[in-house]
Amino acid sequence: MVRSVRLVLAGCAVLGSPSLVAAQGRPATTAMACAAARDFVARAGAVVMTTGPITYARLVRDGGFCPLPEGPKPAFERTLDDPQCFVGYTCQDKFNEGIGRD
Repeated sequence: MVRSVRLVLAGCAVLGSPSLVAAQGRPATTAMACAAARDFVARAGAVVMTTGPITYARLVRDGGFCPLPEGPKPAFERTLDDPQCFVGYTCQDKFNEGIGRD
């Protein structure tokens, strides 16, 4: 019994160690080539990416990753080699397209 408690405590210490559990940064379109950013979105299906110094976007491979009643809208973001790279889509409300959106 004492041995199993020690193993559990040791496991908790390892998992709770800040050196082993590092925070992962959000991928940035501005740090990737256009093809790499587009491929990243295609592989992930849906991902939140940094798009500028203080901006981010949820980018999706296709409309299947958009919740209803939203649909896909082409997303063009800045990358290392293209200021207007098509990286995938964002989800936009189909019924209120012009309200509060750019």
